[in-house]
Amino acid sequence: MRYITCIKQVPNTTDVRINPETNTLVREGVESVVNPFDMYAIELALSLREKFGGEVIGISMGPPQAEEALREAISVGVDRAYLVTDKSFAGADTLATSRTLVTAIRYIGGADVILVGKQAIDGDTAQVGPGIAESMNIGQVTFVRDVTEIGDGTLRVLRITDKGRSEVEAELPVLLSVTKLDREPRLPSLRGKLRAKKEKIEHLDAKVLNLPEGSVGLAGSPTQVIRIFTPQKHTQGEIKRGKPDELGSWLVEKLRGVL
Repeated sequence: MRYITCIKQVPNTTDVRINPETNTLVREGVESVVNPFDMYAIELALSLREKFGGEVIGISMGPPQAEEALREAISVGVDRAYLVTDKSFAGADTLATSRTLVTAIRYIGGADVILVGKQAIDGDTAQVGPGIAESMNIGQVTFVRDVTEIGDGTLRVLRITDKGRSEVEAELPVLLSVTKLDREPRLPSLRGKLRAKKEKIEHLDAKVLNLPEGSVGLAGSPTQVIRIFTPQKHTQGEIKRGKPDELGSWLVEKLRGVL
């Protein structure tokens, strides 16, 4: 069995800067972490390897600094990793991102199971995973809490949604969009940290993947951000003290001003 986990490095802050020319996040110089939901996807992939054998491969699309996220994945047990990086990939929307990742996944030989986090905390679109499955013409299961069984060409998963639990059987290959598990992601071991420092992470750029410049990044994105801004801060409420009849009149005037 071969498992590929798609990993995104996200800003570890809510105080982000925006490039006024491209309307994209400025990631340079900002502390970053592995997207929390992706850590659950990694944990599930590692547990499947322990139960059913195989290898776990990490793949991330981002600037060179995203290599740190892949090394963190290696430190907890991922076998090897690839960084999909090129200046021409910058500014990609979810469709361009998923298409680029699909090309990279195919380049490294594909997988039986592709695992992604439910969503990224810096975008919250939850579109890249389904986009990968659609581009690869494979099945997908969302809100996955666990994989209960892998059989001959199929697997059975436990899904958790607002409406409750359900079990779904899907044919391989398949993409799993992973939500929080019933356990926390494992921590790196000392041996894992040492291996992560030494492990070679192969970089895949547009030339290696044979991707024309106009088909990736901002140029290859059918949707673009026209304007981005910081929402205005709302003023806090106020506490008014006084006699009941005075407070009643004050409240009526306040409501008239709102309605």
